[in-house]
Amino acid sequence: MKPKTLERIRKFTTDRDWDQFHSPANLAKSISIEASELLECFQWDEENFNLEHVKEELADVIVYCVDMLDKLGLDVDEIVNEKMTKNEAKYPVEKAKGSSAKYDKL
Repeated sequence: MKPKTLERIRKFTTDRDWDQFHSPANLAKSISIEASELLECFQWDEENFNLEHVKEELADVIVYCVDMLDKLGLDVDEIVNEKMTKNEAKYPVEKAKGSSAKYDKL
């Protein structure tokens, strides 16, 4: 994420004195709520959805995720790459390619 975008998210929260409400637990709740709203975009039709609404809900999820990363002092690239290393070990290409099975069922 560009530093300018992170600063804009921080300013939005600070200007409204909302930092007091943005504990990691509250942010995790908000991420889940917004992810549910994103899922709702596809509730009755997985092919004919409103892309603008999807973008708005996806942005809400991302904003809360970025805020949580910031509050916890985490680096998005670092934690994503750590998780990808674990995923690559759990789902080796030769076993997982073309399969939607969970790693313990491969």
